[in-house]
This record gives sequence, structure tokens and C-alpha cells, in this order.
Amino acid sequence: DTIVEPGVVLKGNTVIGEDCFIGANSEIRDSKIGNRVRVTSSNIEEATMADDSNIGPFSHLRPNSVVGEKVHIGNFVEIKNSSLGNDTKVGHLTYVGDADLGENINVGCGTVFVNYDGQKKHRATIGDNSFIGCNVNVIAPVTLGKNAFLAAGSTITKNVPDEAMGIARCRQENKDGYWGKLPPSKK
Repeated sequence: DTIVEPGVVLKGNTVIGEDCFIGANSEIRDSKIGNRVRVTSSNIEEATMADDSNIGPFSHLRPNSVVGEKVHIGNFVEIKNSSLGNDTKVGHLTYVGDADLGENINVGCGTVFVNYDGQKKHRATIGDNSFIGCNVNVIAPVTLGKNAFLAAGSTITKNVPDEAMGIARCRQENKDGYWGKLPPSKK
């Protein structure tokens, strides 16, 4: 009872389980798709999606990625060389590269796993039940403990222990009267 809509391209050694939905314009290459998986207009290459997980629309699962059971990968998400534990959610507009995420993690919108220092790739590890706020940069190599939080807008460069919150941002400062200091051509 798997449904494969028009415009889907299946390449190489691809296996798709039962009761799946593979939406139009998806491409799957050399990948294993479990049972009851939903793929909506996304690309999957050399990756694995476990039972009851979903991806898309407009997301990309790149080589060496393993997605656990009941994982949600929303729109405009790229996952590369990473593992996502069961019940983890990566809603939208996010890059997860070279990372190992545990179970039941929420990754906020606009999060970037910064894995490349200009010479080498590094890995990040995120513990079970952690919460990553929106617009966070996780600079690998770094480890986030279990039940940890990352405050929205933070750039995380150091390990965060179990049950702690990592916050790395400056306090807001307002510059009163700034409009009046602009030259007339900028107003």
C-alpha cells in the first residue's frame, strides 16, 4: 500500500517499506526507507529513514545520515552525515551536518550546526531530551548533555552539561536618536 506519486525518481539500491507516501518530485537514491514513512518533495541519498518518520517538503537527506523512528524533518532542512534519534524534530530552515542527536530533541528554526573550520570537519553531539532554540549556531566540536537547553540566538562554542542552559549572546543595547544622525540620503 505504498503510494509513489508522479515525478518521483528512484535510483540505485533503494528499498521502500510498506504504507509509505513518496510525494511528487522526490528523488531517492541508494537509500532505505522504513514503513509508514512520508517523503514530501525531498531528496534522499545514501541514507536511512526508520519507521513512522517524515521529511519535507523541500528537504535534503545527504549521504551517511540515519533518521530514527518517528522523526520529523520539516521544510528546507538539510541533514548530512548525521544521526537523529527517535522522536527528534527538526522543523524547518536548518542545517545539521556531522552531528549525533539523541532522542526526543527539538531543534529550533534557523539552527546551523557549524561543522567546518576551514580545514577539518568536526562533530557535535546532542544529548537526549535537549531543546535548541531558534537561530542557534552550534560550533563543533561541542557536546550538549542530556536535558540541556540552548537559548535562542546563541552561538555555542563550549560544552553544555546535563540539565544546563547554554546562552551566548550580548544584551540588547538601543541607540536613541540614531535616525537623526543618518545623512539625508539614507533617510
